[in-house]
Amino acid sequence: MRYLVSNDIGDLYSAMTFMPFGLFFDFMDGRVARWRNNSSLLGQELDSLADLISFGLAPAALAYAIGMRTYLDTVVLTYFVCCGIARLARYNASVALAPKDATGKVNHFEGTPIPTSLTLVALLAYFVLHDRYLDSLPGQLTVFAEGWELHPLVLIYAVSGTLMISKTLRIPKP
Repeated sequence: MRYLVSNDIGDLYSAMTFMPFGLFFDFMDGRVARWRNNSSLLGQELDSLADLISFGLAPAALAYAIGMRTYLDTVVLTYFVCCGIARLARYNASVALAPKDATGKVNHFEGTPIPTSLTLVALLAYFVLHDRYLDSLPGQLTVFAEGWELHPLVLIYAVSGTLMISKTLRIPKP
């Protein structure tokens, strides 16, 4: 968000570079907990909070920073973050009830996992690297009426959020 004040492109590059580290640490904290054979409800909740910030809030803030700032854009970005909250809450609430395989692990995700939002970050990073941000965002600003503008690119956030909360989409866990 520092980019909004500084207009220094280096701030955007730094943010986009650090976002994948969230995936690394998300992977490692689970590995360490299993290696130590030590997990807790508090750890599960903190993991979900970190996931929400890394894979929900940060990608939405990046979209806002690079130019998706209209009223409708912010409604869609807020919907995306709320879908991330709902997805993580449903996962935490159902993890004890979900069918498990012989090793005691859940064998599929219901809806897309929230770290898939890093694909959105990669797409936005591509646009920033090619100077396609702010007034140059791909897909021109669509004006429905005065005060009701939308960047069509923000709709990928709506699709991603909807896929996260889908009850019918089952993704096999690796």
